[in-house]
Parts: sequence; structure tokens; C-alpha cells
Amino acid sequence: MVRVLAALVAIGLVVVPAAANAQAYPAKPIRLIVPFPPGGAVDVLGRAIAAKLTEQLGQQVVVDNRAGAGGALGGELAAKSAADGYTLLMGSTTTMSINPYIYAKLPYDPARDFVPVTLVAFVPHVLVAGPSVPAQTLREFITYAKAHPGKLDFASAGNGTPHHIAGEMFKQMTGIEMVHVPYKGTGPALTDLVGGQVAFMSVEILAAMPLAKAGKLHVLGVATAQRNPSAPELPTVAEAGLPGFEVTSWYGVVAPAGTPREITARLASEIAKAVASSDFRERLAALGATPVGNSPDEFGTFMRRESSKWEAAVKASGAHVD
Repeated sequence: MVRVLAALVAIGLVVVPAAANAQAYPAKPIRLIVPFPPGGAVDVLGRAIAAKLTEQLGQQVVVDNRAGAGGALGGELAAKSAADGYTLLMGSTTTMSINPYIYAKLPYDPARDFVPVTLVAFVPHVLVAGPSVPAQTLREFITYAKAHPGKLDFASAGNGTPHHIAGEMFKQMTGIEMVHVPYKGTGPALTDLVGGQVAFMSVEILAAMPLAKAGKLHVLGVATAQRNPSAPELPTVAEAGLPGFEVTSWYGVVAPAGTPREITARLASEIAKAVASSDFRERLAALGATPVGNSPDEFGTFMRRESSKWEAAVKASGAHVD
């Protein structure tokens, strides 16, 4: 009996401090690494989440933009950070689902080096053309591009990003010859698209619409099965003349492997609360995004499914980075 009581006391002495530590989290500022430069969808959503978490947690959540190598540099930095809940990564289709299959030597492994926290949102892509192209519709763009084989460039946020894979898919489906120009993020790519340095891009609707409304680029179609509620006047790519072309990016928060389960659960709960808030949902709806906010287990299952889907897409496109 004495031994049993001693064992119970020992267990209690172990459990209580762990619970206390979980309740005390966060005790200092949190860094949210965004592996792309300002201006793109990852950055927009990352900053929105950081602002809400700062309010809810009572600690500053600081966005740290670490761009380069299609998100691989920021991904590596996050993977090598302490697993204490004070460094998080704004993960995306690129960093978690595509990079493992397009880079010959990726400095991190999404499945091994990270644990899921929560899926924040889905964002559909739109096909856009810059002012350097005399095309107002998708059919006009395809006709113009075929008349100028190999003379048009398409932009992406970097090698291996959904923008890149989508561009390769578009070339395959239309038989158009275009040259891929990778940038260090969506923002720089859109800047050159508007400036006429490149002609075409598949990009998240939330990044494209402000420029489209300002008359700086033409939206040729929304890459989803149905029209987007935030811009119902825009046709789908299928309606515009290319059935079967659909591209949607996802964005979620992950933490370095080994981060305590109670901390990831707390973060998932807080982010779900943020995503469910009326102002956050209204903001995302206006941008064409669909908010989610789920559990770490649900997000983990989702990422495994997405990994398989994008592996097949990368192989079909033939895209790779040595």
C-alpha cells in the first residue's frame, strides 16, 4: 500500500507541473513564420491570425517573413526551432504538400518535422492576364498565346508553388507554350504582372481582386466548380472555355515536431475561435476565402490526403527543382 501511495504521489508530482505549464502558456511573445514576402495569401492570412491571437492570448504574436526557395527557407527555419510553442509556421499547400515532391533536396520533412495545429482557410485561384496582353477573356488569351508560341511568360510565387504547378497544368491542357518565371512570393510576381514584365498567372483570388478592381489586370476565370460568392460576376474557368481546370490553395498553422500536445490543442482552440469570429469571417468572405478552423487530428488527416493529391499533380506536370 505504501508503495502504491508513493507511486500515485510521484505521478501527481509529474502531472501537476505539466498542467500548470499548459495553463501558463503563452508567457512570452510568439513568432509566426510566414515563408513568403508580404502581399500574398500566406502573408495576408498569417497577419490576420496573428492579430486575432494577440487579442485573445494577451501576448504579441509577431509575423516573421522569411521568403525564399518556394517557402523552403522559412520551412527549414521553423523545423529547426525549439518545440515549445513559441515558434509556429504558417503552412500552405506549397510548403507542406508540394515541396516534398518537387525539390530533390528539401531541408525539412513535413511529416517528420512538424505537427498539425489547425487548418485556417481554403482560397481558390483565378487565372489573370496583365495589361501587356490584349485579351479580356480566357478564350481570347488562349487564341493570342497560341499565335505567339514561346513568347509569353507566366509568373509564380516560386518553384513548386501551386501557381507554378497550375501554370504547367494550364500549358498541358491548352497546348500553349509559355516560359515559367519564378518569383520570391506572390507580391513580387503580381508587381511584374501589372508592370507588363510577365503576361499570365494562376493566383489566389484574395491577392488578385484588389488589383483587378483597380483595373490593373484582367481576371479570366475562377478555378473552381462554382462561381465565387465574393465575385459572382466572374465566370468559372470551365464557363470561360476550359473545363476540368480547378486549383485551390489551403493555409494552416503547424508547429515544430515535439511541441506538447496540450499547447497545440490550446492553439487550435484559440485559432478556431478567431476563425469563427464575425469580423474574421466577413473579412475572409470579402477576399473570396473559406474559413475552417479544425482540430490537430482533423488537420493531420487533411494534410496526408492533400500530400497524395499534389504528388500526383506534380508528377503529371513534370515540374522539378534540382
